[in-house]
Amino acid sequence: MYPILFRFPEWVPLLGGEPVTSFGVMLFLAFLAAGYLLRARMSETGIHPDRAWDLVFAAVIGGIVGAKLYYVFLNFPSLIENPRFLFARGGLVWYGGFLGGTVAVLYQMKRLRLPVRLTLDLTAPAMAMAYAVGRLGCFLVGDDYGRPTASWVGIRFPEGSPPSSVDNLARFGIEVDPALVETYGQIVPVHPTQLYEIAMALVIFAIVWRLRHSAHPPGWVFALWLALASAARFLVEFVRAKDDRFLGSLTIAQVISLLLIAAAVTAMVRLASRKGGSRPKKARAP
Repeated sequence: MYPILFRFPEWVPLLGGEPVTSFGVMLFLAFLAAGYLLRARMSETGIHPDRAWDLVFAAVIGGIVGAKLYYVFLNFPSLIENPRFLFARGGLVWYGGFLGGTVAVLYQMKRLRLPVRLTLDLTAPAMAMAYAVGRLGCFLVGDDYGRPTASWVGIRFPEGSPPSSVDNLARFGIEVDPALVETYGQIVPVHPTQLYEIAMALVIFAIVWRLRHSAHPPGWVFALWLALASAARFLVEFVRAKDDRFLGSLTIAQVISLLLIAAAVTAMVRLASRKGGSRPKKARAP
């Protein structure tokens, strides 16, 4: 794994010696990829393409704030013990970022007088691709991996965040098979759930990209993306190394996923039942 790509030279003001992480670079590329895809889709529908960067900027700000707030919610005792915990490098939780980013983007759409449901459809391929690129960053930094496995797909993360060690997995409430320890030592192979999510996100991207000119009412494609993305997250959580399984074997993320799937499917049914569903028309450039 490559958690740190390089460090700034010591002579650089303020940033001297600071690391540039692979996750940070991939996060930047994720927003960049989303912006270019969204820009291309807006050009096809008559919306000024530069509006894409307005929405991406809103997604960055809202996403980071939302992710941090959600992370604090999950780890509130740590914040009480150390208020500086809020400014730690980690804590970019997906669902918090998605909810915060959604609120910020919807506000920006309203402010720019963009057609909301049509614009949401345009974001669907961008969201799928951005998620895939972002998860590659998680893989490179060794974060968000899965439970121990002896199968051929298992990958060890000796420099992960944290390393996939027996002690760290125990903190997630996971008991490692002694046979794995005997074979691999204290750093054991785990499910590369980041790669699973990348694969599923690319499949979802292919689906919504193929449907970009489909005869569905505005908002339907975005709801489809939301349902598929939430289902993918629900499934991968079963093999994630998590310690928040509070509802039987379900994690908090799985409960949120189920709620989003229900909301998305409901929206798809209601939109499909409306008369006059047609191919997306060109919007007047605001």
